[in-house]
Amino acid sequence: MKSGLVLFIGLAALLHAGDTGSRVEYTGGTIAGLHPKTSVRLQVREDDVLDVTAKEISFQIPYKDINTLEYGLKVSRRYLEAALISPMFLIAKKKTHFLSIGYVDAEGHQQAMVLQVGSGDIRPLLVSLEARTGRKVEYQDEEARKAGKG
Repeated sequence: MKSGLVLFIGLAALLHAGDTGSRVEYTGGTIAGLHPKTSVRLQVREDDVLDVTAKEISFQIPYKDINTLEYGLKVSRRYLEAALISPMFLIAKKKTHFLSIGYVDAEGHQQAMVLQVGSGDIRPLLVSLEARTGRKVEYQDEEARKAGKG
């Protein structure tokens, strides 16, 4: 029984350690080789660089080169779900979280990424990026500020 418990705890630790960052969707920007709606993984655990990994491309952005962090929120009603499933969906709002990261690349050119982030990942990601870059997140409006600060 003890060995089974130890194995379970070990596997749980490995699974947790295997979580290598936030999964986001690249919705646009200036990154050559990345297309809109591409799934991307952001790794913010490194001390000096942000790791950006997609199927087609992988690169690192030094935190010191990040010069803008902006958070926005798009709130919409769920009309399609209301029409197809239940009118109760009109009460619920769908919130889509967007993070824009601006930085200077190795050649000195300004680059930008607009990422769609899941609701469970947005707050930890904002806090981590603020801590690593030393920059404050700019909020597009008061509703985004409330959602981003919790």
